[in-house]
Amino acid sequence: MAAGEEASTSRSLQETPTWAVATVCFVFISLSIIIEYLIHRISNWLKRRRKIALFDAVEKLKSVLMVLGFMSLILTVSRSFISKICIPNKVANSMLPCRKTLDSIRTTQDLGYDQIWSVHGLHERKLDDDENVSPEYCDSKGKTSLISEEGANQLSIFIFVLAAMQIVYTVLTMALGRAKMRRWKTWEKETRTVEYQAANDPNRFRITRQTTFAQRHINQCTDASILLWTKCFFRQFFNSVAKVDYLTLRHGFVATHLSVGSSFNFQKYIQRSLEDDFKIIVGISPFMWFLVVIFLLVDVHGWNVYLWVSFLPLTIVLIMGTKLQVILAKMAHRVEDQNSVIQGAPLVQPNDNFFWFNNPKFVLTLLHYTLFMNAFEVAFFVWVTTQYGIKSCYHENREIIAIRVVLAVTVQVICSYVTLPLYALVTQMGSNFKKAVLEEQTTNAIKQWHAGVKLKRKKQRLSSQAAADDFPENSTTISTVDSSSHQPPTLASFEIGSALEIQEAGPAMPTSVAVEIQMASMEKKLERGYRVI
Repeated sequence: MAAGEEASTSRSLQETPTWAVATVCFVFISLSIIIEYLIHRISNWLKRRRKIALFDAVEKLKSVLMVLGFMSLILTVSRSFISKICIPNKVANSMLPCRKTLDSIRTTQDLGYDQIWSVHGLHERKLDDDENVSPEYCDSKGKTSLISEEGANQLSIFIFVLAAMQIVYTVLTMALGRAKMRRWKTWEKETRTVEYQAANDPNRFRITRQTTFAQRHINQCTDASILLWTKCFFRQFFNSVAKVDYLTLRHGFVATHLSVGSSFNFQKYIQRSLEDDFKIIVGISPFMWFLVVIFLLVDVHGWNVYLWVSFLPLTIVLIMGTKLQVILAKMAHRVEDQNSVIQGAPLVQPNDNFFWFNNPKFVLTLLHYTLFMNAFEVAFFVWVTTQYGIKSCYHENREIIAIRVVLAVTVQVICSYVTLPLYALVTQMGSNFKKAVLEEQTTNAIKQWHAGVKLKRKKQRLSSQAAADDFPENSTTISTVDSSSHQPPTLASFEIGSALEIQEAGPAMPTSVAVEIQMASMEKKLERGYRVI
């Protein structure tokens, strides 16, 4: 490289034409404004479509991008200071990610640096024809920089790639999973046909073991725990969610939380529930950032930690899929244990006891961390390849790299097409339903109506107290009546009270609320600890 060319690539802004500075600045500002505008438009579109859960997911994305911005800003401002933190050469040569060679020089033309590994440490110098290099700050002290400015810049790029890959992986998993669950819409429509109603006639008696759901999940192999888990492990790869599973669990959910024969759209409910879950798994929690620090710490040459870490997401995904299949089998066994003969369709009973730690949300937590670890694998591979090339020391063992890439793709496929549909269906079998059971529009209308009723009751209470002050002899009667109105209502009085409140609300009561007030009453019952029938 000529000296003139060297000078032209390293000149500062005071030696750069103003048109070049203005052009680059204009491009960066324009791209930033366009991205911000697109995010704003997406948020407004989701608001108009009343996709509150997805709107919250976009807000979570904004917070992730803001954290990335702060990280990048802090690294940019402080990298000059960090590069002047000097450590002894012996410490600098410990726990290296690449094998150290004695007095060997590797030139990387893309980066414009010579990487010199020696017994004295790792040094970087600019390529120059004369090989005349001014000593660095720490070199003059006989020590090594904690991390160079170029290293801080590469670390900033890795953090950005990791966050971007987490978002891409989560969106891709949800998109593929929902595409796999698209056929559930056809199954949901079938529940409104005459043929379905006739096949599940409540006056029709059947032996439990002769039902399709029992035949699928109950046999001699499922009596032993080990055989049950083995069977469920392999079943998740072949028709993990069958039509009979969906229809049976839908029937149990509707019968437990709503009313038999309800026209409730179970498929849309699952879809809204997934949207609620999406806003959780799309983010990166502080503990996940701590895991990144641990992964970077143990990336020592010869340990091959990343190879073993790449097996962890696959193991978790397979265990989750097996557990969800086991829950389906246990539901079938419980139906048989309760009744050898049933009326209509098998009635499964939702219960938190089927899940780990009696908590269905724990499955979502495992899914979240699985996606993150898999995103870390892919992000690290992309970052190393783009920064150091395919022939870098990180890719010294091609067999290990191939195994890690194959495992990452395998986890993505299994998570999208097997685990996510199973999770979406089976986790609805908890003791309580999610708030997505109510349409978002109806929920907002109920909240507005409820606020109006509370205001009206408050005015009535104030007027009653004023009447008590004017007529002291009637204060005892008024106080008794007022206190009785705050007693916990029974299940029967709940429906009557809701109907009376509708009549009292008059024209201010939204029509959609009057249609679904039954669901509002049901939600209040759950909050007060009642079991919905």
